[in-house]
Amino acid sequence: MIKQLYQLSPESVDFPNPEYALDEPDGLLAIGGDLSVNRIKHAYKNGIFPWFSDYEPIMWWSPSMRGIIELNEFHVSRSLKKHLKRAPVRVTVNHAFSHVINACREQRLDAEGTWITEQMMHAYIEAHHQNIAHSVEIWQENELVAGLYGIMQNGIFCGESMFHTISNGSKLAMWALVNWLKKHHSHFIDCQLENPYLITLGAKVIPRREFLTRLKLAHSYIPTASMWQPQELIDIYD
Repeated sequence: MIKQLYQLSPESVDFPNPEYALDEPDGLLAIGGDLSVNRIKHAYKNGIFPWFSDYEPIMWWSPSMRGIIELNEFHVSRSLKKHLKRAPVRVTVNHAFSHVINACREQRLDAEGTWITEQMMHAYIEAHHQNIAHSVEIWQENELVAGLYGIMQNGIFCGESMFHTISNGSKLAMWALVNWLKKHHSHFIDCQLENPYLITLGAKVIPRREFLTRLKLAHSYIPTASMWQPQELIDIYD
């Protein structure tokens, strides 16, 4: 196996084997190409995702250890359940994708900078228009107060980013997503990289090879046409 950094061709959406990704920086596989929807589709089907900042080339990653959430291992605290009773919310899917991704971008720009560049934002909005990028929205009194977005084209929801303007907002969005995926007998959530916040929700890491094996199995799952139709999710927390 040759671990090296690959330059992608603008004429082809093919990627090298993810196992060829560098050890340092961990998971960096390739640079270049573009963010066309066809390339994004091909990347996620092969366990690869784009991650880069402004003024950097497009970089494609497949880390050696992958953060995931098993749907049956998602942790819902008692305090979160109590919070929901005190301050009920309304949950929708694909009602406000552009608003969600923009809010994710703005929240991170204000904090520490963001990988959600203008180029990335436009690419994922186009992916949404082509029915592979989806959002979950949390509303209070008709105000969008939290949400998340990601890619789903098989049995795995590949989470990209979350935002919140109320306490526990992103946890409520993730809880709703988990229950929605369970209802449709999906496989698991790909978190890409672990972080302390996701660990509190039940995330764990698995080796890349195990992730790729499970990803291959997930290709047999085809989301129903109705799953991501814009809709309100009634009783999603029951």
